[in-house]
Amino acid sequence: MNKPEIKTLKELKKTNYKSESIKEELSRNLKKLIASGKSSFTGIYGYENTVIPDLERSILSGHNINFLGLRGQAKTRLARQMVDLLDEWVPIIKDSEINDDPLNPISKKGKKLIEKNGDNIEIDWIHKSDRFYEKLATPDVTVADLIGDIDPIKAATMKLSYSDEQVIHYGMIPRANRSIFVLNELPDLQARIQVSLFSILEEEEIQIRGFKLRMPLDIQFVFTANPEDYTNRGSIVTPLKDRIGSQIITHYPLSRKIGRMITEQESKIDEEIFDSVYVPDIAKDLVEQINLESRKSEYVDQKSGVSARMSITAYENLISTAQRRALINKEKTTTVRLTDFLGIIPSINGKIELVYEGEQEGADQISFLLINEGIKTIFNEFFPIIKKLEKPDKVGPYDDILGWFIDNSELFIGDEFTDNEYKKSIDQIKPVSKIIDKYCKGISDKDIYFMKEILLWGLSSYKKLTKKRTLEGLEFKDSIGSYLKNLNS
Repeated sequence: MNKPEIKTLKELKKTNYKSESIKEELSRNLKKLIASGKSSFTGIYGYENTVIPDLERSILSGHNINFLGLRGQAKTRLARQMVDLLDEWVPIIKDSEINDDPLNPISKKGKKLIEKNGDNIEIDWIHKSDRFYEKLATPDVTVADLIGDIDPIKAATMKLSYSDEQVIHYGMIPRANRSIFVLNELPDLQARIQVSLFSILEEEEIQIRGFKLRMPLDIQFVFTANPEDYTNRGSIVTPLKDRIGSQIITHYPLSRKIGRMITEQESKIDEEIFDSVYVPDIAKDLVEQINLESRKSEYVDQKSGVSARMSITAYENLISTAQRRALINKEKTTTVRLTDFLGIIPSINGKIELVYEGEQEGADQISFLLINEGIKTIFNEFFPIIKKLEKPDKVGPYDDILGWFIDNSELFIGDEFTDNEYKKSIDQIKPVSKIIDKYCKGISDKDIYFMKEILLWGLSSYKKLTKKRTLEGLEFKDSIGSYLKNLNS
């Protein structure tokens, strides 16, 4: 929709335009969407029956909103999508600093212009994309940043008293009049700054350097907060909490399937890459499973949470690892391997906060452990669980594989093996194919070798094989033989 051509208040009054608050505007447009059966918030998976209904109820109620949740739970994304519920264009008094409504101005300047020019006053139009303001709350944020301050130069030039509204240099909040204002990480804001907000929320007034100004700002406030902040850094002062209409609790994806949808949507990967790099379906599941394992690991600080961004960056690094190997080997196409998951360790390291025990182990070691736990879970979904089969007088399904390692000592899979070298190395273990054929029916032919690696890695996770990371790749050995060899040495 193009910008309206109406340029004066007189022309505006001839239309059907009616002055309304931003909360009424949001509610009106949301009602239309819900009645039409369309989704109000798109591209946000896993919140369809939890967070989004709560948000819709809050908007219909005309509430200011606080999203409370751990990092990486789409709090800011939800706030930004509220812009889509605004009208395409709204009129303002031309050159107004605070988006004065031509039919209902609140600033002294706007009222004076109306008195002087009447219906001939010039108006302008602002697009909904310009009606969104966002500020990250940090301890150094001041009242001047958010509310405003006296401008002595203005006062001297205009020969006005400091108590006159016209000498104010407005902060972000007044300039966000008739807009959505998002304040991220609210608890990080100093208590005295938070106090300046609740007078706006409740009393509709701003106070600057002791001068009380009645200015009924029309703003949809959206705050975000992390529960961790309530104990580690700061808190939301009680009077401010009391004035926020709805507090909505966000959460992480409740299933691996939802996690995959988010990761594939958010990852910044050129689609052309998939012409040369094939990603097995199980590999995508494993990326999400590693994230799930980290959210229950005793080495990871669960109060801090594990962002969905970990899965996204891990997925990107996984594909880049395979792509890099293909470039080194001058291969036009390649398939993601399980050994490529060693390339996602930097992505995990940067996304988890470790408790003391985890720091003692080291970030790389914990990341490797989380990958190991993820593989173990996938292994148990396809193959017989080892703990239930540990009977010395009974032949187990893995005995032939373990026997191969006793006879042949070891298997090495290099990080930069060509596809032929990689397959040739794994194909040495003939019993592996028999188990795959028996327990992995329906698996795509392209995924077979990935599943073979899952089988070997899973056995090592249950101490049936010894797995050793070297500078060039992974080495699998018979666990008992390796133990006896270590004792002899």
